[in-house]
Amino acid sequence: MFSSFSCVLVLLVPAATASSGYPRGDLLLEVNELARPAAAQKYRILDARSQDKYRAGHIPGAVWVNHNAWAVAFAADQDQKEWSRRIGELGITLDTPVVVYDDNYDKEAARIWWILRYWGVRDVRLLNGGWLAWKAADGLVSRELPETATVKVQLAPHADRLATKDQILAGLPSNQFQIVDARSEGEFCGDEQTAKRNGAIPGAKNLEWKDLLDPQTQKFKSPQELSRLFQAAGIDLKRPTVTHCQSGGRASVMAFGLELMGARQVRNYYHSWAEWGNAADTPVVKPKKG
Repeated sequence: MFSSFSCVLVLLVPAATASSGYPRGDLLLEVNELARPAAAQKYRILDARSQDKYRAGHIPGAVWVNHNAWAVAFAADQDQKEWSRRIGELGITLDTPVVVYDDNYDKEAARIWWILRYWGVRDVRLLNGGWLAWKAADGLVSRELPETATVKVQLAPHADRLATKDQILAGLPSNQFQIVDARSEGEFCGDEQTAKRNGAIPGAKNLEWKDLLDPQTQKFKSPQELSRLFQAAGIDLKRPTVTHCQSGGRASVMAFGLELMGARQVRNYYHSWAEWGNAADTPVVKPKKG
């Protein structure tokens, strides 16, 4: 039974739960919490890394989720029946507690988090620091491919989590939404060519998604650091906000960070610059750097 596991002890040094300091710390799960014996029974663990990495070793009990397929599928169609099938195949109901991890600064995991929340799954968390944190804590590693029983689930879209091009266009004259661009400064200023037209949505505030995370640990920065970052970027956590990037992934990390800090009205413009920068009816500006 134990042949499929790396025989490594999980580091269980008592420590304060880092996520407890955030206004919405319940959105994060720390490694020491997931390492508890009861956690594997409580959570559906989703591994959003590549399939090769998953097969080479993953958190015990974790199920692989094809983040690329999910990204493309959501961009193409939000068919309720199809997504009910796709999510049900992972054994997830609306009430299943889920924790997602990756090894890429949460870019893939946050996209899965956002899609699940869009479809109404109530308790979805990110593993703080992801795979890097799990390995750093000497967490157990398994190569076993767990069997997952498909469940029937009736999903309903939460439209207040998604922004569309038409909604943003309609809201621009009245400044209805605070727009947060999670791309790099080069993309924001139009120096990088990622579409027919390059630059920014008028009035958008730029804060690169990776700035929310510690570059060494890939964990979210402290509540105090995040608060300073948002304030410096002119981001008001109380305002209705739309996040965007190029295709919805980095915007999902930004949406997560905003909600982690207590923002309540956050939408992801999922089609992002791939749509806005290639459309004929969208205004584009080129802000100066700095």
